[in-house]
Amino acid sequence: MVKTFMEVSPVEESDSPSVENMTADSVDKDDENNVDGAVDDKTSPQKSSLEIKLGDDNAPEFSFENENSKSPRMGGLAAVIDSSLRSIQSAGSVLSNIVHAFVQIHMAPQTPFPVTTKDLSDLSNDRTQQALARVLEKAAANLPPCTPGEEEELKSARVKIEALVKRIGTSEEGAGHYVKKDSMEELRRGHDLESAANALATVILRSRPENGITNDAVDIEFRRETFGTNAIADKKLDSFIKLCWNAVQDFVLIMLIVLGIIGLVVETTTLEEGEQCGACWLEGFAILLSVLIVVLVTASIDYAKQFAFIRLTRSLHETNTKAVVRNGHQMSVTDDDIVVGDILSVNAHNLASIPADCILLGPPISGGLKMDESSLTGESKLISKKPGDVVLSGTTAVQGSAKMLVIAVGINSVAGKIKAHVYDSTDHEGDGMDGDEDSPLFVKLEKIAKQIGIAGTLAALLSFIVNCIKGFVFEGLEPRQYIIEYIVVAITVLAVAVPEGLPLAVTLSLAFSSNKMMKEQNLVKHLDACETMGCATTICTDKTGTLTSNKMTARSIYTNDTDFSCTDPSLSLGDFIKSSPDRPKESILTLISTIIAVDTMDETTVEFEGDKMTSSTGNPTEVALLSFAHSLGENCQDLRDSTRGRSLKGALSEFLVEGKQIEFSSARKMMSWAVPKIDGGYRIYCKGASEVVLARCTHQLTGSIDALDDEARQRILSVGEAYNRRGMRTLVLAYRDLPDGVDFDAKSANILNADGTEALEVETNLTFASLVGIEDPLRPEVQGAIKQCYEAGIDVRLVTGDSQNTAVSIAYQAGILKDFHFVDGSDEKIAANLKPNVLMEGKVFRRKVYQIDDDGEKEFDQTAFDKIWPHLRVLARSSPDDKLTLAHGLNQSTLYTDKNVCHKLKVEDKISVFPDRQVVAMTGDGTNDAPALKRADIGFAMGIAGTQIAKDAADIILLDDNFASIVTAAKWGRNVYASIQKFLQFQLTVNIAAVITALVGSFAFAKSPLAAIQMLWVNLIMDSLASLALASEPPTDELLRRNPVNRSKSIVTGRMWANMLGQASYQLIIIMFLLFGGPQVFGFPPGDQVERQGLNSEHYTFIFNAFVWMQLFNEINARSLNGEINVFKGMFRNPLFCGILLITAILQAIMVEFGGKAMHVADGGLNGELWGWSLLFGVGSLPVQQIINILYGQCKASGIDGRVPSRLRSSRRLSMRTVR
Repeated sequence: MVKTFMEVSPVEESDSPSVENMTADSVDKDDENNVDGAVDDKTSPQKSSLEIKLGDDNAPEFSFENENSKSPRMGGLAAVIDSSLRSIQSAGSVLSNIVHAFVQIHMAPQTPFPVTTKDLSDLSNDRTQQALARVLEKAAANLPPCTPGEEEELKSARVKIEALVKRIGTSEEGAGHYVKKDSMEELRRGHDLESAANALATVILRSRPENGITNDAVDIEFRRETFGTNAIADKKLDSFIKLCWNAVQDFVLIMLIVLGIIGLVVETTTLEEGEQCGACWLEGFAILLSVLIVVLVTASIDYAKQFAFIRLTRSLHETNTKAVVRNGHQMSVTDDDIVVGDILSVNAHNLASIPADCILLGPPISGGLKMDESSLTGESKLISKKPGDVVLSGTTAVQGSAKMLVIAVGINSVAGKIKAHVYDSTDHEGDGMDGDEDSPLFVKLEKIAKQIGIAGTLAALLSFIVNCIKGFVFEGLEPRQYIIEYIVVAITVLAVAVPEGLPLAVTLSLAFSSNKMMKEQNLVKHLDACETMGCATTICTDKTGTLTSNKMTARSIYTNDTDFSCTDPSLSLGDFIKSSPDRPKESILTLISTIIAVDTMDETTVEFEGDKMTSSTGNPTEVALLSFAHSLGENCQDLRDSTRGRSLKGALSEFLVEGKQIEFSSARKMMSWAVPKIDGGYRIYCKGASEVVLARCTHQLTGSIDALDDEARQRILSVGEAYNRRGMRTLVLAYRDLPDGVDFDAKSANILNADGTEALEVETNLTFASLVGIEDPLRPEVQGAIKQCYEAGIDVRLVTGDSQNTAVSIAYQAGILKDFHFVDGSDEKIAANLKPNVLMEGKVFRRKVYQIDDDGEKEFDQTAFDKIWPHLRVLARSSPDDKLTLAHGLNQSTLYTDKNVCHKLKVEDKISVFPDRQVVAMTGDGTNDAPALKRADIGFAMGIAGTQIAKDAADIILLDDNFASIVTAAKWGRNVYASIQKFLQFQLTVNIAAVITALVGSFAFAKSPLAAIQMLWVNLIMDSLASLALASEPPTDELLRRNPVNRSKSIVTGRMWANMLGQASYQLIIIMFLLFGGPQVFGFPPGDQVERQGLNSEHYTFIFNAFVWMQLFNEINARSLNGEINVFKGMFRNPLFCGILLITAILQAIMVEFGGKAMHVADGGLNGELWGWSLLFGVGSLPVQQIINILYGQCKASGIDGRVPSRLRSSRRLSMRTVR
């Protein structure tokens, strides 16, 4: 039954008792007829002595015959009021059903709603009772007409709503007067608001708390058209023109534009009398055209980058899902697909972030809902919410669970309006578009580019000054005639020196890698995280779903003093128990199923077709328990729905308020739910970590209830250890009967929670029902992935909430723990046989790394931490705070600076200490993991099991929750770094050769043999095509056989310097030979003489062609960074690289043969002989690379070049792993 807007009045149905006649006698009689806890739909089952009368304003008036009446949940006056309110509601249930039937019959899916988007948006903005009253009042007046004969039903519905509106609309007029807690006034107000919220759902928005809206596409689309979509429009993109303008701001391009304009003006305005211009304008125009091409390419890439981020944002939205109720079934939908009228099911444990403005529905769940609204209000204090309260989008549920009615989505919600406003503003930041500007990699590369730019500027100034002195002082040339020429030469030198394509190459490499990683289940939120992951030295990983398959199955249970362990994979545990000759009594199995059914979260659901589970949602451990109960022949949903104080459906849903939920927390490592008993009092059902719950048990269920003595306790512990050694997670199910009037907030004086705080008294003195062993098999690819990590110099540490033996079993199976981690001679791979500090429990870890200061505050002790972490491989029974501590301690450790300690670790424990700070990758899925994910250098959130807050805090989202995908990220991260190094090796070689060539030419002939337009073409090759070609190199497994790259190491290594200087030297030798000896050897006139006549020389064209072909063949060499002999290895498996190389070669041929004056090449191009020599010089780069490799190897082996080996040694990234 749905609680709606009912107002107290006589009910027309003859078989339903009127409110005036609802006396204690009728209530008592009804209660006696419902000994099983079933609740009749028309009367209140609560015992109370009261008489309810209607005043003139239709508001209930209460008179009590016995104010000392008590209920199990509330005492005295509160109990009577609570009872009377539910009596009123039950009396009006028939009316509720009539109105709902009326709505369903007469309102087709596209019937206009009686409220507008603005009405609901105003409600979420005002968040007051009066605002809710205004919405209901307007809606009541706008209810659609009905067919003849049903006017009375519509009129009755309006009357009830109007009466409710009158009460809640005026209840705050007297604000300022104190309303006593649990008073009649407060409880009546709470009931009215709850009824108003349910009326808004049921009558106005055509939804129901237990069934939700229909999942019909037409209805959902109509709601979206009426009330808007929950998807916020993408941020307005920068126009292509704006991006072009941004690209033109480059200093070198500005200088080239000035050069092109000056060239045009000079060439066309300084003609001698009678001289025809002809094509004199062509070179200046070609320079401007080349600048235009560079600008268009840069702007196009930036434009595409914007769309790439839009795709990323949409991908992130696809991973943000929430649980909603539609057609009576709970299902997961993305945040963008939520519509007004949806019933949102929220639990602080796993679905914390609110995606739209909602109004909280009743009945209130015990414990209440508390929200963190600091993201909107800045107020850190938690806000308690009650039915009828508005819950804002963007806020976070941190305690409790609830159902909410969605009332405003997208830009109509409070958070949506803020977001839309930010997107529309011109100073918007933080959307991820500029997220990589502060990357250490970009800072390092920009520093290199600036240093090269400064050197190029100095070279350009040197060229200009030398030419001026030489021409004007020694040769007496006319300054006005030659000053422009000298400026052109200087700008040419500058143009070839500045690597303006470097940032472009980095962006291309990161974007390419992130797109490829997406296909391999890594959703990269921040581009720089790609490169950072390549430097990772430690991965701290969860167990469930990451190392394991997250397909949990109950395989063992200890109950009735008997161990039932099913080893046959074709049998379920339930079938195994039922076929066992030692099968427990049916009452015990039913009790176990009831504990499971009652004490699981609403968000965890399972659906079956026969014995086969077809779908599931929620916590995997609870899914395993529900599946086990089903295999026992029990229907958990029916058990839950028939349990008073737990049922969310039907008549019993009215009494959900009587139940008491104590939610799971990492501090307690257990959860409980207390429900009222028929004969008074409560029964509390508990489940949790085996050692935690078992320690609170004083009795056990063995057909009868017996005392749990030490022998029995030890027997249970031994069975649990056996389960743990098989890699199972163990849970204990227990219960306790509580008396009337029990204080649920009372603390135990003797029992403590897992975090050391006082336990709740009601969760002690429990009766042990069963110990359940849940198996989660290891993913088949995990062992290979962890082996790759160790080969790559990356440590793997397991951080889990499981018990010690379970954690050790999984870690050993996965390969995190090896035989040498155990004490010599030990046969069993259990926690007790591990060497010191290899395994720690969370509480021990916290005790050792935190000290209490003089003020009594905990203070992190880095020194103590440094004594532990080199050995630590498994952290069991850990909390999210332990993850944060681990990430912080590892990142801040400077243990590597203590050479004595490092030497001792290597000699005694065979542990090599990495000579720099650790780079930490951390996995997490829960809301409480967010701080650790933020603190780690790279945070990995789980795409399937992760909460939205964890995903928001992470740098990379694992779409498949698989550890092997983390290894893939490391491989791609290293590939990004390698790709950038390849591009730098290629580009800096060109820069060195081109700058020296331009300088020599300017000194010798006052003119560079490489024209400015030609160098622009070379730069265009480097900036776009070469960067794209080298960035497209796929990663190889060889990358994971090296140690991580030291983040403090220069990106240009000693071998790269050897390659660049060697290739540049070869190119300079060829260029100088052609420049000074080419005319004599090949028989063409010297270029400087031809150029003085205003013609383009074959000499300089030959130099240009040979220079470009040497770069093209050196691009193949640049693919190798470590002296590989076969530079062609893997090249033909990269069609993009081969295609770009081929296209560049074809374009070069076109430029030389048909470029003419535009490209400053000789008319008619080059003959076949010169083309053959050009290609031969280019091919010569390949054997030259092999000579460089040989010479470098010999120098390194002989120690002639001590600087390079020293730098290489200092930069080696040795993982904190045991040498095997």
